[in-house]
Amino acid sequence: MCMISAMKTIACVVQPGFAPFEFGLACEAFGLDRSDDGIPSFDFRVVAPDPGVVPSNIGFSINVEHDLAFADDADLVVITPIPREQWASVDTRVADVVRRAVARGAWVLTVCSGSFVVAAAGVLDGRRATTHWRYADTMARMYPEIDVDPNVLYVQDGRIITSAGTAAGLDACLHLLRLELGAEMTNTIARRMVVPPQRDGGQAQFIAKPLPESTSLSLTPVTDWMLENLTLDLSVDQLAARAHMSPRTFARRFKADYGTTPAAWLGRQRIIHAQRLLEQTDLALDAIAADCGFGSAAVLRQNFARTLGLTPTAYRARFTCAGPASAGQEALAS
Repeated sequence: MCMISAMKTIACVVQPGFAPFEFGLACEAFGLDRSDDGIPSFDFRVVAPDPGVVPSNIGFSINVEHDLAFADDADLVVITPIPREQWASVDTRVADVVRRAVARGAWVLTVCSGSFVVAAAGVLDGRRATTHWRYADTMARMYPEIDVDPNVLYVQDGRIITSAGTAAGLDACLHLLRLELGAEMTNTIARRMVVPPQRDGGQAQFIAKPLPESTSLSLTPVTDWMLENLTLDLSVDQLAARAHMSPRTFARRFKADYGTTPAAWLGRQRIIHAQRLLEQTDLALDAIAADCGFGSAAVLRQNFARTLGLTPTAYRARFTCAGPASAGQEALAS
């Protein structure tokens, strides 16, 4: 049986001057009915401190029906961006909602400058967090107790997820969906959105040259080949040779184009493939490890637990869609 998410109710908080794109990301990720694809639907509601007409930052308004009461029982509270002039005077009603959400163990997710609301609530003190790279220095000055990382797409610290600017909010949403629904269902959602199913949270926010100067220099053929050959022990020298570059040039170009190292990117793809096999097959751990390029079940367990915070056995028990035979075979394999 496929896993049913424990996350069922979602409150998306908007305030005057909200950013429509970032607000729309949360609506797209959590608010649409995708039951025709076998995706469980959430009870998703837009809430505001003062229901009624809430103006955006680009000249139009939305009409919000719900006040913050729903957020006090929600499994996830999404905090959308607020304008710069509100950073130093966060609405105390919203800050209180955040504190109560954290206290009861609910998820809290911020997009872009929404992190300033959570910071003002005091729940990020002593934690690592992020925001848009343009605002990171300001956050670090305003909240010196927070370990602000300007170089990542999103950060998960406990059940608080802070994301960087604009589109990075979608990466954070998909990350949370992977935790709640598993990799395969989240890949289905990503396909519906026509976006990549996975950009690792540690990837750089800002890439100076997001597109290669010439299509002849694109590394896509190399990354496609890497995905087709996960079982191989792939070195930078091998990959550079396929790209017709020196190892040093290849490593530099890869980091510039993908925001991470070849080894880190490859390791993440192996984990994603392992997630899919755990969900969709009843293969033993040794077979999955071999198919993903980890070599042994022990190495798979170590990397899987370090990346996802749970063992392959626990992941399969939670997310398996392979049928009742899976549990018995997994018990023997582990």
